[in-house]
Amino acid sequence: MTDLIDDDYREFVADLKRRVAETRATASRVVNRELILLYWDIGAAIAEKQRISKWGDSVTEQIASDLRDAFPDSTGFSGRNLWNMKRIYSEYGSPDFWQQAVAILSGNSGSYPIWQQSVAKFDTTTQGGSILRQLVAEIPWSHNMLILSKATNPAERLFYLHATVQNGWSRAILLNQIKSGAYERSVTEGKSHNLAEALPEGLAEQTAEMMKSRYNLEFLGIHRAVRERDLENLLIDNLQRFLLELGYGFCFIGRQYRLVLGTKEYFVDLLFYHRFLKVLVAFDLKIGEFEPEHAGKMDFYLNLLNDQQRGPDDGPSIGIILCAEKSDIEVEFALKSKTNPIGVAEYELQTQLPTELEGKLPTAKQLANVVRRVLPIADGTQ
Repeated sequence: MTDLIDDDYREFVADLKRRVAETRATASRVVNRELILLYWDIGAAIAEKQRISKWGDSVTEQIASDLRDAFPDSTGFSGRNLWNMKRIYSEYGSPDFWQQAVAILSGNSGSYPIWQQSVAKFDTTTQGGSILRQLVAEIPWSHNMLILSKATNPAERLFYLHATVQNGWSRAILLNQIKSGAYERSVTEGKSHNLAEALPEGLAEQTAEMMKSRYNLEFLGIHRAVRERDLENLLIDNLQRFLLELGYGFCFIGRQYRLVLGTKEYFVDLLFYHRFLKVLVAFDLKIGEFEPEHAGKMDFYLNLLNDQQRGPDDGPSIGIILCAEKSDIEVEFALKSKTNPIGVAEYELQTQLPTELEGKLPTAKQLANVVRRVLPIADGTQ
């Protein structure tokens, strides 16, 4: 029997294992979907019965008790869970919810592809509740409860529902995205890239979902000026948290990734592979402001990656220039002539002031002027 264990046999068994794993995953998704649709329907039935028969809230606990008696092996019929079933129906099933969501999305649909998909799918007269019911069923119950508890704005909840389905976020990644303000960034900030021109339409949209306009690197704990290599070292030291900030699907390949052309060597700061897009993603780190020549350098790296490292089934390699500041108009003109897909994003090292405090505290320049007036200058005069 051991004579049969050659490369052909190993490949055959590997294919069987892959098929078993895929079938299990599909079955798990189907079971999850049907269970959550059941939860939605139970919540709808209780809410409607209370409305028609004027039953009080205490009936929910009684229903939970009777369901547990009838299905002792099931763990989803606690009083709290039935409250959540009713809540998810009451909040998502209300026409007010999806009409508010569409009103907000319509005003921001240009900044993020998720908005465009949402607005296109919703019919604000008949289909909103049905679409939300199906959308809620696409992600696990714990994800739904997290969105319901952490997000309050209808458009914000819809954003995280769509993004979780689109990107396959785990609960930990979803929580991280909510805490880092992914929704707020998608509304307030446009994205600087040439994806629509450099990639086929479907791949361009998926890549735009993956790419952010701003990355929150507060976890690095930087409070002083650093060099680009220092920033790279800190990102590697905090690789797990950086991967969470990047989003689901990123696999780390290496730092200072070596590329050779003729007698010269070139090095990509950070190189990743995206499992779902099936593309290499190169990061170039800049501690200062974006400069047009950065785009030319990244374009050159992507040409080398496509020629030397790109797999036969991979899509075009993608570049992300991560810098401290950028001018959108400058980025637009710098990328006009580039055929490779490139995005330019800013990084944030400290949490910005809450909106309600913006303009109410002095700027760094104002503080500096006060200090100059109060403290003695270098020659000792006032």
